[in-house]
Amino acid sequence: MARIGFVGLGNMGAPMARNLLKAGHVVAGFDLVPAALAGFAAAGGTAAASAAAAAAGADVVITMLPAGTHVRDAWLGSGGMAAASRPDAILVDCSTIDVATAREVAAGAGRPMLDAPVSGGTMGAEAATLTFMVGGPDDAYARVQPILAQMGRTLVHCGGAGAGQAAKACNNMMLAANMIVTAEAFVLAEKLGLSHQALFDVASKSSGQSWALTSYCPVPGPVPASPANRGYTPGFAAALMAKDLGLSQAAAAGAGLETPLGAVALALYTRFLEQGGGGLDFSAIIRLLRGETLG
Repeated sequence: MARIGFVGLGNMGAPMARNLLKAGHVVAGFDLVPAALAGFAAAGGTAAASAAAAAAGADVVITMLPAGTHVRDAWLGSGGMAAASRPDAILVDCSTIDVATAREVAAGAGRPMLDAPVSGGTMGAEAATLTFMVGGPDDAYARVQPILAQMGRTLVHCGGAGAGQAAKACNNMMLAANMIVTAEAFVLAEKLGLSHQALFDVASKSSGQSWALTSYCPVPGPVPASPANRGYTPGFAAALMAKDLGLSQAAAAGAGLETPLGAVALALYTRFLEQGGGGLDFSAIIRLLRGETLG
């Protein structure tokens, strides 16, 4: 049993923190939204008065926050989490942010720190089946690995500071492009008179197979658990996919690299957001490709 501080109890952070409680850990949590903090307390967690209070005295301190500015401020700025944590604590940021900020925070924390963004969406967070992509020191990863395993199924130590964020940016750029071309194929099938099920049965067993098809199929029917069967309720929201694509394009620009398909994917998801699709699952991009009116 460990003492854990957890800051950021939103759609992802709350179920992750609950899984740590279920595993028997003592978890002090904090969130700026009172209702989120109350829900965490109702699940058996300890409601902390501030981010720094959640960090104080913990063996492991975890954040799950919206963006790099929030992460920097929580750890190094007014949140004061790094300074409040014990010198021997392991600090873990599970947010999805830019590589440069992840490395800046790790360098300034004065404690062993891991960047550990996740893949798997809210369903993975609830079921403790997330994939963790981890960057940071080997010894810190070894110490925190059993705790991460209580929130996820797959743990990959990708390298030094920032490597987890790099892996997440690359992975989600691939995912976005895969989903777009999968949705395009279903739209083409509709125009050609081919049923959704027939295309799925062929592609899922041949060279068109992908996770976007077999786990998150963008049309209702072939994959009962996919968001398409519940009106594209996320899942993984299109707004978050657009955010991650922006991070991948920023990383590419910083590396002096052009990623043409990644750039097109960002442009398409940006259009989808402009038309009101940001709150839908990212697989709902098929509605943009069909030319549907949203809202």
